[in-house]
Amino acid sequence: MAGHNKWSKIKNKKGAADAKRGAMFSRLGKAIAIAAREGGGDVGMNFKLRVAVDTAKAANMPNDNIERAIKRGTGEDGGGEMFEGVYEAYGPGGVAIVVETLSDNKNRVVADVTSTLKKAGATPADQGSVLFNFERKSVVTVLDPKAQVEDMDALELAMIDAGADDLEIEDEGMTIYAELAAFQKIVEAVEAAGLKPDEAGLEYVAKMPVDIDELTQEKLDKIIDALEELDDVQSVFTSAK
Repeated sequence: MAGHNKWSKIKNKKGAADAKRGAMFSRLGKAIAIAAREGGGDVGMNFKLRVAVDTAKAANMPNDNIERAIKRGTGEDGGGEMFEGVYEAYGPGGVAIVVETLSDNKNRVVADVTSTLKKAGATPADQGSVLFNFERKSVVTVLDPKAQVEDMDALELAMIDAGADDLEIEDEGMTIYAELAAFQKIVEAVEAAGLKPDEAGLEYVAKMPVDIDELTQEKLDKIIDALEELDDVQSVFTSAK
């Protein structure tokens, strides 16, 4: 997610234009399918699936689409195998870029991601040459918690007790970072505080985020937007602040 645009991107997902809604539902459906494949189709027993379904519902994804995605993951609809992928690149100003994909066609996704990166102004990188700059973390974001919680200090302590190792509280929202194993506890702690996560998942977080100027940010945003238009792209992460 690109620096200062993080909160606007979260808000935009909730009111996505019809032209982009199909692509967004496709990504959400694939996330549901992969969660169902890994842990089964019972939302009550599969926490990762529950979070994926909640995210889809928050984006107004129809229940029929959600049910089909679950069946696709469990194999009930006879769908083909899905393949996860991670691609690396360098963008303007040397910003590191990590692209997560989920596709039923390995050859297609390699060609699409590589072509899109080059056309948008990024340079594809060798495997491992970018990832060392990132850590895999549990990341949970909540829009405007200050308007929903009376005691922010108590909320911060609750997140730390649940396993958070870093908190970012800004005017528009709160971002909670934790180790992978703490993901479920963090989400449950947020919900216990009477809040609803606006985004929750596992992300690549830059170890040393870099400051970039406005022009570089605009160029980076164009690269991210181009990648996110690809059906097989699930998430894009960068080292920009």
